[in-house]
Amino acid sequence: MLDFIQSSLETKALYATQSWIKTNASHLKDMDCSEVSMKEMEKISVLKNPSEVLGVFAIPTQPTHDLRSINDLILMLDDIRDPGNLGTIIRTADWFGIRHIICSENTVDAYNPKVVQASMGSLARVQVSYKNLNNTIRSKPDYMKVFGAVLEGNDMVEVAKPNYGIVLIGSEAHGISKELMPLVDMPITIPKYISSKLGASAESLNASIATAIICYEFRRKQSS
Repeated sequence: MLDFIQSSLETKALYATQSWIKTNASHLKDMDCSEVSMKEMEKISVLKNPSEVLGVFAIPTQPTHDLRSINDLILMLDDIRDPGNLGTIIRTADWFGIRHIICSENTVDAYNPKVVQASMGSLARVQVSYKNLNNTIRSKPDYMKVFGAVLEGNDMVEVAKPNYGIVLIGSEAHGISKELMPLVDMPITIPKYISSKLGASAESLNASIATAIICYEFRRKQSS
């Protein structure tokens, strides 16, 4: 909660228990905070096991995300439908210092309560917008390459990774859409560990796990 309180987001209301207010008094400054009991918190929270604080914040104006002004990695999400996956991807982006996520119009709402919970405060630092990805990719500068996560592509460990570019992650069920695949400059794949002793293995990785591995590999190459 402190991530949101200390961010630029407009706080509409804040409710907390006496103990939480006392512990975090230095962070509240002149902010109004209504004291409630845990029984009252259970009534106003959507969580089965609520914490000691609940905040209501104004949804920020959607960022424009001018691709020409972003000299860093950009995550693009093509129809990610699971709230837990989106929240985890936002948290992963925050961990790796990626500040821009552009979602397709059919991706789950970033302000869905389950997404907010899974992001663990990272939503306060990562800018998330919703756009037509086809039009957005076509408007990018020529020097910005699109790396698409697919099952059968180039080994991502071996691929040259620039300091900036677009990493496109497809939906959990269908991967990158047929409409967007022609716009991918470099299809990349996370190499699977194959052992004759183990037999069959998983067909694919969870979208949020794949995103984390790809982000790590890009950042590792940039720092080496």
